[in-house]
Amino acid sequence: MRRSRTVWAALTVVATALGVTALPADAAPVAAAQSTACPTGWGSLAKTRTAGTTTPVTNVRTGRHACYDRMVIDIPGAGRSHLGYSVRYVTHLYQDGSGRLIPVGGGAVLEVRVTAPSYDPGTGAPTYPARAGRPLPGVNLTGYRTFRDTRFAGSFEGDTQIGLGVRTRLPFRVLRVDGHVVVDVAHNWTGAR
Repeated sequence: MRRSRTVWAALTVVATALGVTALPADAAPVAAAQSTACPTGWGSLAKTRTAGTTTPVTNVRTGRHACYDRMVIDIPGAGRSHLGYSVRYVTHLYQDGSGRLIPVGGGAVLEVRVTAPSYDPGTGAPTYPARAGRPLPGVNLTGYRTFRDTRFAGSFEGDTQIGLGVRTRLPFRVLRVDGHVVVDVAHNWTGAR
């Protein structure tokens, strides 16, 4: 018995030194639930980064996650430091150049711009097979919690413009990784799953 107390005392000292705290067995589910809460604090104000590339957009795809819906704009070969964007909520989506209104379904509309063309700058040939005013090719939003609609607005003077219809105005973030601009829109404001 004495040896057992000595071992427990030693383990308590080591655990304290490492910053580990003992939890009763019934507290474990609460701790696990807290660690699986969704991120909050992204906000819904415009997010921009000034940079640009002539490397063209080749694809736009979407995915569903536990806490958010994701749109990825593929710009293969473009380095992270050359990827610029402007993402903001708008009342209506107007096509650059023409000013044409492009209807986008959903309770709110995010205008997503990347500072990369969707055509080959040398030849003018399209590199992404989308048509202005139409849904994004290959994107199916069935079963998404936040995304409702996508529309290609066009590519004008080296910028590609997309309309993303969402359920309502929700927090979002924009990430850049080599070859990709990523837009995540949260499922809610509270961080609850």
